[in-house]
Amino acid sequence: MILNSTLRFRLLSWPLAFVSLAFVGLLCSHLRAAESEGPNIVLIVADDLGYGELGCYGQRIIETPHIDRLAHEGMRFRQFYSGSPVCAPSRCVLMTGLHSGHAPIRTNREVRPEGQHPLPAETVTLAELLQAEGYVTGAMGKWGLGPPGSTGDPLQHGFTHFFGYNCQRHAHNHYPAFLYRNAEKVFYPGNTGQDLTGSDYSQDLFMDEAVAFLERHREQPFLLYLPLIIPHLSIQVPEATLAKYRGKIPEEAYRHTSYLRHSHPRAGYAAMATHMDAGVGRLLAKLAELELDENTVVFFTSDNGPTFDRLGGSDSDFFDSSGPFRGRKGSVYEGGIRVPLVARWPGKIEAGQVTDHIAAFQDFLPTLMQLCGAAERIPETIDGIGFQPTLLSLGDQPRHEYLYMEFPSYGSQQMVRLGNWKGVRRGMARGNLDLELYLLDEDPREKDNVAGQHPEIVSRLEAIMREEHVPSADFPLPGVDTR
Repeated sequence: MILNSTLRFRLLSWPLAFVSLAFVGLLCSHLRAAESEGPNIVLIVADDLGYGELGCYGQRIIETPHIDRLAHEGMRFRQFYSGSPVCAPSRCVLMTGLHSGHAPIRTNREVRPEGQHPLPAETVTLAELLQAEGYVTGAMGKWGLGPPGSTGDPLQHGFTHFFGYNCQRHAHNHYPAFLYRNAEKVFYPGNTGQDLTGSDYSQDLFMDEAVAFLERHREQPFLLYLPLIIPHLSIQVPEATLAKYRGKIPEEAYRHTSYLRHSHPRAGYAAMATHMDAGVGRLLAKLAELELDENTVVFFTSDNGPTFDRLGGSDSDFFDSSGPFRGRKGSVYEGGIRVPLVARWPGKIEAGQVTDHIAAFQDFLPTLMQLCGAAERIPETIDGIGFQPTLLSLGDQPRHEYLYMEFPSYGSQQMVRLGNWKGVRRGMARGNLDLELYLLDEDPREKDNVAGQHPEIVSRLEAIMREEHVPSADFPLPGVDTR
């Protein structure tokens, strides 16, 4: 039995008697895992993909046939939320099962020489829990939760194999000069890291690695985590895919200089999403070829809403990227945090289903533990509620009384969803603690603030915000912790 370094550290810090008991417990866990009949798990997370950017969610320009097929053959969620309006904290919520008022990382923060603020060593992640159940765990894409060798290194948090970008800023270029394979830098001489194109496209490299992972571990239960970087900027895509859109949709000039300038930004953006979709299709074909379809559950979602209009040449208005919702990335309005989720497990998840079950990124951890038969080992301290009953039509689905989210950046924001009521506070860094109130079933675009008409609901939501916010020394909430 091999213990990851985090678990070894925890055991060494305990008294000897407890170490012995813990070792026996872990051994029993691994014996249980050897008999596990849980499914293989593929969890795909797009980067800045909006609610309205998939065909199965109403997109009319960008073609995503393979992801649409997942929805057709499985279940589509209409009321699913990311963990945060931006990358790193959203991924932290996914990994820990803790909402952003409790999670250790609550906004994007870079560290030198590369990477983001690391997960603390004591953090328990989804990958660690599944590893203890006998799953081999691989991640290919963008990590963003701690530099190589830090306490947040993915290899310190349950992943046996990592390939991709560690640093989120490095991931702004889809033709990187290097990527990490575990602790080793893999260089790509045909990519300068400065040009619009190159010899090795990171999305294709991720899928190469994912396919190899499936082939190596076809006889073992596995977690394949794919935190992709499409359609995050810069706009870069292989010429063959760009040709599907170039000259076929109206263009406007590139208006932003912070990213690599593209001559056909709308076509390039659409082509990136279609290229990602083709990678998903390649993965599904490999699962079928290896006869793993029937025992593999595949999830596809996004880490937050679409990027701001005109940033890096993107055009979220043109593509109707947020669908029917107000807001973009960085906002706790629906457009910044309501994201697609489709799930497919042939023979287990009934095809063609659409659900209005309200769920969020913190619910992935308990859901996957339920699916692998380890519900009794879900940590009691998490905020998530498993949605296995919804997926498998088992009935008696427990529900959140409310969802809470906070975001200390972009002016400092809080959000509570209580049934169809939605409370928003924004601009708290400027001293604005007024709560906006919306009734989502009647006003999904959050245009009609009815706070003045429902003071009792406002008071309830403000109380939830006080209760669910645990102050963080690393990520204080301006206007609340710093008045």
